[in-house]
Amino acid sequence: MGMFIKYIFDRVVSFVGLIILSPLILIIALLIKVESPKSPVIFKQKRIGYQGKEFMMYKFRTMVDNHGGSSISVKGESRITALGAKLRRFKLDELPELWNVLIGDMSFVGPRPDVPGYADKLTGEDRKILLLRPGITGPASLKYQNEEELLAKQDNPQKYNDEVIYPDKVKINLHYYYNRTFILDLKIILYTLLRKELK
Repeated sequence: MGMFIKYIFDRVVSFVGLIILSPLILIIALLIKVESPKSPVIFKQKRIGYQGKEFMMYKFRTMVDNHGGSSISVKGESRITALGAKLRRFKLDELPELWNVLIGDMSFVGPRPDVPGYADKLTGEDRKILLLRPGITGPASLKYQNEEELLAKQDNPQKYNDEVIYPDKVKINLHYYYNRTFILDLKIILYTLLRKELK
């Protein structure tokens, strides 16, 4: 019953959200186009979703086009545009993901969808995470809401992500898998808006 309520909640709220936030979405799109006239407004990337299937995730572009860099982002790196840094700070770059929620690729709450390759590292019980629809936010997102700042402090950000952050996110997401409820989802959404870590 709780999952059915979550399904309806995701569809209704994402639809209403896209309508209400359409002026803001349009303004951001125009600002990105003014900053980089020859680059696309929307960043599209294949991610791993429900049951390990690939889907196309949409975000506002926050990096220079065709940067060809790492899949992880570090605060202050040169490939992030001036406007992009501001959008990332307030998570506004993720507004287009409301479309992913509306069409069923994502949910409001769940594990953040990884780029292809990371899901292959999941073994045994950890693969149950793939039975969750990926989310715009989630318990791991709350804990690592300052992930880019944390990575910026490391000598080897990619290694720190792969050996410390990613395994911890898997542990957090597996705990969410076993303990998820619609009430918990509402709490996670509220804490995301308040920029608080889930206790």
